[in-house]
Amino acid sequence: MPTALITGITGQDGSYLAEFLLGKGYRVIGMVRRSSTVNFQRIEHIQDKVTLVPGDLLDQMSLVDALREYRPEEVYNLAAQSFVPTSWRQPVFTGEATALGVTRVLEAIRTASPGIRFYQASSSEMFGKVRESPQNEHTPFYPRSPYGVAKVYGHWITVNYRESYDLFACSGILFNHESPRRGLEFVTRKVTHGAAKIKLGLAHDIHLGNLDSRRDWGFAGDYVHAMWLMLQQDSPDDYVVGTGATHAVRELCEVAFSCLDLDWSEYVVIDPKFYRPAEVDLLVSDPAKAKAVLGWEPQVDFAGLIQTMVTADVELLQREHGL
Repeated sequence: MPTALITGITGQDGSYLAEFLLGKGYRVIGMVRRSSTVNFQRIEHIQDKVTLVPGDLLDQMSLVDALREYRPEEVYNLAAQSFVPTSWRQPVFTGEATALGVTRVLEAIRTASPGIRFYQASSSEMFGKVRESPQNEHTPFYPRSPYGVAKVYGHWITVNYRESYDLFACSGILFNHESPRRGLEFVTRKVTHGAAKIKLGLAHDIHLGNLDSRRDWGFAGDYVHAMWLMLQQDSPDDYVVGTGATHAVRELCEVAFSCLDLDWSEYVVIDPKFYRPAEVDLLVSDPAKAKAVLGWEPQVDFAGLIQTMVTADVELLQREHGL
């Protein structure tokens, strides 16, 4: 039975990856920060099947201790301060966790068990003010937020350790990936949850920022499969993972509200406070390498993803409010 350690197991991606690896027969070790308010909601259905251990990307020895005790063959670093707007309010913490945290994991691997296969969660936000479209593995980075800058550091330090110490270290440059487990602060979930509240008479409107921003949105459950495939190759490399299609926030609203037979334009309010200090207008992937080398392709399309999220939010709110 192979062993995998996942940082950020309580997040959206961590929960889907844990499910996927359990299905492959792995022993799954999940690293969680010590806290009196840890939220295990996303993994409560599999919590008895995984081993949760204390650890923190800000604490080097906790990482080394976990590797030495559980001796995983694979490590997936999904933990980060991952909400872009928060990165402007907490830029130093974002740098500590999302950038330097990667170095701490890599250094722990180099010190404790250099044979580990390592996956780093890179991000399409690294492309930022894009130099070309679509974006592939060779597109220059131009991050437009402290989060994007931190992810660029994490990406390049992974490349550096791979080339300096011959570690099996990969980065997945994942474009936006969503699901019913996405946090309510992210625009996709904000829209689907908000539309469901309006349909059920629990709200009157949704306040959003730039409706013209375009993103390449896919299903998180598809993307964790790509993470695993990267670590099964003969040699480590970096891969862009996305659908290759782009959609505006405006279209997101149209699809979500139409699932509930509502006209989005009657309920969406443009609010300047939700505009970013430096906007990323267009992100769209070129996943040709992932398709050719990994044999990976997304299984859920945009409309199907949003329909699933809307349905899940309606059911969630009905349970919560006894409707």
